[in-house]
Amino acid sequence: MGAILTIIFFTTFWAAVARVGPRMMSKAPQQDLVRCCFLLAAVCCWLFWFCCYLAQLNPLIGPKLNQNTVKIIAKSWDNPLVG
Repeated sequence: MGAILTIIFFTTFWAAVARVGPRMMSKAPQQDLVRCCFLLAAVCCWLFWFCCYLAQLNPLIGPKLNQNTVKIIAKSWDNPLVG
C-alpha cells in the first residue's frame, strides 16, 4: 500500500509542476515554447523517477554461482586470497 501512495504522491507533484510552472511565467512571445519546456521537463523527471522507483521495488538478482565457479573466477583474476 505504501508503494501505491508514493507513486500517487509523486505523480501528483509532477502534474502540479506541469500545470503551475507555465502559469508562473510572464506573458512573452515565446510563451508556448516555455509551456512546452515545462511540460516536457515534468514528464521526463516523472518518468525517470518512476523507472528508478520501480527498479528498486523489483531489483534484478544476479546468477547464483556455486563455490567451485567462484574459486575458478577468483583464480583467473589473480585473487591472492584464494588458495
